[in-house]
Amino acid sequence: MEIIDLSQEIYDAMPVYKVLPQVSIKMHASHEEWEGIKNPENPTPSVYSLKMSEHTGTHVDALNHMRKEDKGKSIDTMPLSTSYTEGICLDFSAKGLKEIITSEEIKKQLKLSNLDLKKGDTLLLCTNHYQKHFNTENWPNGPGISAEAARWLGEQEIAAFGVETMSPGVPGISNKEVHHICGELSFTHYENMINLDKLVGRGRFRFIALPLKIRGGTGSTVRAVAIFE
Repeated sequence: MEIIDLSQEIYDAMPVYKVLPQVSIKMHASHEEWEGIKNPENPTPSVYSLKMSEHTGTHVDALNHMRKEDKGKSIDTMPLSTSYTEGICLDFSAKGLKEIITSEEIKKQLKLSNLDLKKGDTLLLCTNHYQKHFNTENWPNGPGISAEAARWLGEQEIAAFGVETMSPGVPGISNKEVHHICGELSFTHYENMINLDKLVGRGRFRFIALPLKIRGGTGSTVRAVAIFE
């Protein structure tokens, strides 16, 4: 069995989407403090304090994230079966900054890869944007799917799709609409994924990305993995 980690590392002051709170990870308590040692030179952490949003690093959006009409469809109400699926990954590494991925392009890549998109699947879109632009000025400017592609994916009754970028659509072009369509058609997406290039051309795999059980949550950081038996 081969397990491929698809999740970003979470660390202090890491890049986050522009409207989200900055990540803060600080030592809350040390081993020396627990042992009653005063003013140690090099304290070793026993507990960290984390301050971050649900949408930090590799994460899944709940259906209630972007539309008030989806109130109540929080992360703790979404079936775990949507986070434990079969998955496929398609190659869109030729896409440049802020370029759109259409449904016709997805269909073309499915045909070229000799893959079918099945009901309940998770579809991952490899653009190599993470390798090219993470933590640079162009990190927010990645490619994304169009609104019509999002609607087509929803009509295929997939569980979710996943991208390497901070947003599933292109901000200012399709991103808001893509989020709304996911809520409307009751399927979700993962953002800030890594290592998708390691899945391209390898066919089907088991996809697992379980969210935290946050009461009323609008999303959750996940540890996403692809498993090849």
